[in-house]
Amino acid sequence: MNCPHAAARETASNGAAVVIDPLVQDLDGETARLRDAGPLARIELLGVPALTVTRHALARQLLVDPRLVKDLDAWGLWQRGEVTHEWPLIGMIDAGRSMFTVDGAEHRRLRTKTSQALTPRRLEEIRPDIEKFTEELLDALAEQGERSENGAVDLKSVFAQPLPMRVVGMLMGVDEAEHPMLMKRYKAFFSMLTPQEERLALLAELDVFYAALVRERTARPTDDLTSALILAEEGGEPLTEEEVVGNLKAMVAAGHETTIGLILNAVRALLTHPDQLRMVLDGEIPWEAVIEETLRWDTPTTHLLMRFATEDIQVGDDVIAKGEGVVISYRAIGRDTEHHGADADDFDITRPAPIRHMTFGHGPHICPGAALSRVEAGIALPALFGRFPGLRAAVADEEVRKLPVMTQNDMEAFPVLLHG
Repeated sequence: MNCPHAAARETASNGAAVVIDPLVQDLDGETARLRDAGPLARIELLGVPALTVTRHALARQLLVDPRLVKDLDAWGLWQRGEVTHEWPLIGMIDAGRSMFTVDGAEHRRLRTKTSQALTPRRLEEIRPDIEKFTEELLDALAEQGERSENGAVDLKSVFAQPLPMRVVGMLMGVDEAEHPMLMKRYKAFFSMLTPQEERLALLAELDVFYAALVRERTARPTDDLTSALILAEEGGEPLTEEEVVGNLKAMVAAGHETTIGLILNAVRALLTHPDQLRMVLDGEIPWEAVIEETLRWDTPTTHLLMRFATEDIQVGDDVIAKGEGVVISYRAIGRDTEHHGADADDFDITRPAPIRHMTFGHGPHICPGAALSRVEAGIALPALFGRFPGLRAAVADEEVRKLPVMTQNDMEAFPVLLHG
């Protein structure tokens, strides 16, 4: 990939670029540097320059600005061939046609069925299923703990990861036998340690898998979301196979990755703030407050790639030039002192409600699975601590390593001891 210095100068009028670490070795430090760089900061993503938004107010403004679009062809670096499919992050932008990659009327057409499938009524209908999955995985956690030589068990691999995959798999109609394969492929796709040739092959494999699922549901529809995406409403325009595949591929990724981070980050935050954990266990503070403060303070999504300017956009004294790429840095936005106060870096479940964060986005592209993720965490967290009230980390907090993923805030593993 060719990335000349001239392109780097396009992204901001002054200040050095914050280099986003692909190995995520110091996320707190990186978040602070982004916040210090200003509301619209220059960044570098694996050699590619871009701008990122680090403030709540500016993000609310730009996320509804029609001059910022998802269309990859509007990106100047892509148009000029300075970014190609050799760039490791391109698959997160050019992942096929879906509601995540189009705007306007086409976005509404592709999104409608998903929104209809995740209504509050539907979420209440599947609550017993989520509770059942949770109890089964807590049983598995207990069994793993009993078999472990030192009593330690990985909360991620045994509980936090399979739970949202079971839920999203149920909604999409994906057989449970396929869940380990999907989790393995998505993990490899997002990892910055995966060679780009292998990452592109993974995308192709996922396309083949979802295309086969779509063809099966086309022939034999059921009551799952995949069938709903295929079947057009009377008088409506049906989605193409490519569009259904694109929606499924992205929704399964978003539907389980976000909730993994939410559950793990909430548990870690509570275990490192035992006074606040005690307030929750004593019933002084509701679990909803834990979930919302975790979403603000340690966002499951670190950086959201990417929107592109179709014309020059004035932002205070700066300009987003036509053709520039704009990232939304949700973790920096969650730590925005201008919006959340001088103590924005502190985890505090006693903050006045409601906590006005935007971790799930804002505007037309707000995450369609936000309510589902909250329901899953709202079931999983009290059930986990209800079964294991003496739960504690099995390693020092500084030993918990982040996955080498530039967009998701996830851990490699989270070893815990189930009993104090």
